[in-house]
Amino acid sequence: MRPVSNRYEVRLALEGDEEGELVAFVQQKTFALKEDLRFYADEGKQQELFRVKARQRFDPTARYKVTAADGTAVGELAKAFRRSLARSTWRVFAPGTGEEVMWATERSLFKSLLRRVLTLGGFIPIVGDVLGLIPIRYHFDFFAGDRRIGGLERRFGIRDRYVLDVSGDAERRIDRRLTIALAVAMDTLQAR
Repeated sequence: MRPVSNRYEVRLALEGDEEGELVAFVQQKTFALKEDLRFYADEGKQQELFRVKARQRFDPTARYKVTAADGTAVGELAKAFRRSLARSTWRVFAPGTGEEVMWATERSLFKSLLRRVLTLGGFIPIVGDVLGLIPIRYHFDFFAGDRRIGGLERRFGIRDRYVLDVSGDAERRIDRRLTIALAVAMDTLQAR
């Protein structure tokens, strides 16, 4: 028996919704007291690319450090706790300066609130189990300041798929490792 853990394959998107080359592989550690997501070049986990690590344990306002394999700071991720009560919102910070370089928020307030109501049903035996099976698509919009630069869209199928788009940042001002780390963190750390 193996404990169940989230596994992610990050691939380049091709024309026609096809999946391309593997960019990163992630497997969430089970039963970790502090989140530690490691991104590898492939499933063999021989070459670490970067990681996301919680600074604190069990803190709704926690920040997550994103570092390169050699420990160099890439940036930080943080859930905006108060704003997330209605609509999940994340903030992304530059290394060193702590300056906000990007933020992400759920597009649909209605779907966000519906998901929260369905989650409350989890406290009712049997009813909560049935409600938990209702899939709700979500979409996050990514912004640099007030300018929309892309988003993350959940697609359904036999397995969950997400499409990460940061085409609005053509100048590549935001490190792509931060956008990939944010996409995986939003799914993993919010138990989507």
